[in-house]
Amino acid sequence: MCGIVAYIGPNDALPRLMDGLRRLEYRGYDSTGICLNTPEGLWVRKDIVRVDTLDQTLTDAPRANVGIAHTRWATHGGVTQANAHPHLDGPNRIAIVHNGIIENMAALKAHLIAEGVEFRSETDSEIIAHLIQQAYQGDPEAAFFVAIRQLRGTFGIAACFLDHPDVIIAARNGSPLVIGLGNGETILASDPQAIVSWTRRVVYLNDREVAIMTVDGARVRTLAGRAVDRADELLESDYSVAERGDEPHFMLKEIKEQSETVQRCLTGRIQVDEGNAKLGGLNMGPRELVAIRRVVNLGCGTSYHAGMVGAMAIEALARVPARAEIASEFRYRNPIVLPDALFFAVSQSGETIDTLGAVQEVKVKGGEVMGVVNVVGSTIARTCGQGVYVHSGPEVAVASTKAFTSQVTALLVFTLMLARTSNLSLEQGQRVARALLDAPARIAQYLANPGPIEQAAQAVVGARYVLFLGRGFSFPVALEGALKLKEIAYIPCEAYPAGEMKHGPIAMLEPGSPVVFVAPRDSQREKAISNMKEVQARGARVIAIHSEGDDEIASMAWLSIPVPQTEDWLSPLITVLPLQLLAYRAGVMLKRDIDKPRNLAKAVTVE
Repeated sequence: MCGIVAYIGPNDALPRLMDGLRRLEYRGYDSTGICLNTPEGLWVRKDIVRVDTLDQTLTDAPRANVGIAHTRWATHGGVTQANAHPHLDGPNRIAIVHNGIIENMAALKAHLIAEGVEFRSETDSEIIAHLIQQAYQGDPEAAFFVAIRQLRGTFGIAACFLDHPDVIIAARNGSPLVIGLGNGETILASDPQAIVSWTRRVVYLNDREVAIMTVDGARVRTLAGRAVDRADELLESDYSVAERGDEPHFMLKEIKEQSETVQRCLTGRIQVDEGNAKLGGLNMGPRELVAIRRVVNLGCGTSYHAGMVGAMAIEALARVPARAEIASEFRYRNPIVLPDALFFAVSQSGETIDTLGAVQEVKVKGGEVMGVVNVVGSTIARTCGQGVYVHSGPEVAVASTKAFTSQVTALLVFTLMLARTSNLSLEQGQRVARALLDAPARIAQYLANPGPIEQAAQAVVGARYVLFLGRGFSFPVALEGALKLKEIAYIPCEAYPAGEMKHGPIAMLEPGSPVVFVAPRDSQREKAISNMKEVQARGARVIAIHSEGDDEIASMAWLSIPVPQTEDWLSPLITVLPLQLLAYRAGVMLKRDIDKPRNLAKAVTVE
């Protein structure tokens, strides 16, 4: 979950390293640091600060043509200056940056201490520098291989050597690394986002591969020592660097973009006349679709919630058994993978390690798995080989918003494809297709008049506990709303299916407790009204997200937030919007760090 940047070339390394760190800060921001390889020695500056703050302290930095840099999400060891990266060996002649977790840290550290090594930090990462130094006999490549082969766990590593300023060596196992090939310069990063300003020619490292980087490019070998001949790729033209524009936060900008991002996800994929859809990345025709007997959506956090919506839609429209699974649980329970099942790996970053592990488990068991990802060229996309890009563009805010609606949209497009081959008539398919194409307008309609979000935020910021409720398609929306409020405002809250609320959470309610109820006009509306009355009987204040024109629910609610009416299966694209805005406004009122909430990171690449 940390961010790594490395540079070797004819130009000043510092501007490229700092620009890269800014682009990677979404991966972690507990601390940040930089190492420049100069003739006078390895120059290191690191602290418990954000990238921009560190940059202000670098006025005395020497010019160097080689350097490595890091922004950290703490795993081993607390958030301290000593634990910040880069880490050095004992003689201060080797520097490393590391993303991941070294699982055999205890044994390796005990061995090094027995050899007389003195540690300066609590991290597992520092071990790597000492292992390289211990093996070093003048050949940095040979020493690096000896050290890395001793590691168990996940890692993305970059190392530079004072005695060899003409080389940077990197390795990957479970933590993404991409190499940018410029004109006489080579750049390494955890994400193409960090290098796209300088070059679009890239080489992706795969697991258990090592790259020896020079100004002329990169030579790739496996950990076993075999040479890898891999052609470089060109990043697509829509791979751009995100800017905040006039908005105060990326999160608000990304919420407001959702009409456009859902439209992009739909463009070229809906066939109204045929009442059908097409996702070219799946390479599936009617014969392959008819053979699908069950669908499983794998994801974590927000992506899991999107998978829940998708699974419900598949069962409702295509009448094919479907479910969503939390990837971190799925991968370890020895799941049954049947040959007639199709699995989707849903991930915004395409690097979520738990979801990637679930993908690998499905593949080991002979299953068919496809990606639903946002980041082009990401590990999950390349591992699956087939799938759907959701085209929501760079999502910088750590709390996901537009990626959720785009993921749901992509899964709904697939649902139409599947349903048309199994259950829907031409006329029914045309209705579904038109409803999907109408979604961006409905989203824009709501965002133009979002209702009393400010009052709702005022109600929750002082609450000891907030309960989110919903039924059917509104339950995963309630889950997503509670997750956003926790992520952004740090307010204790939880979400439940409304019918399950009386089996426990109702005990938490007291007079004045805010209950956010997602209750559009759908097939479960009457049951939802009954549940509202149950919480009102305990003195709770109902903040109702409901369909426009539903005067009965509006009159029952303490606070009414109307949204445009849509089909049941399409409603999550609309009802989630006020919940995103609620979390945003509550966070602003509480003066939270909106785009970089505490303890979180965007790409979760450690277990």
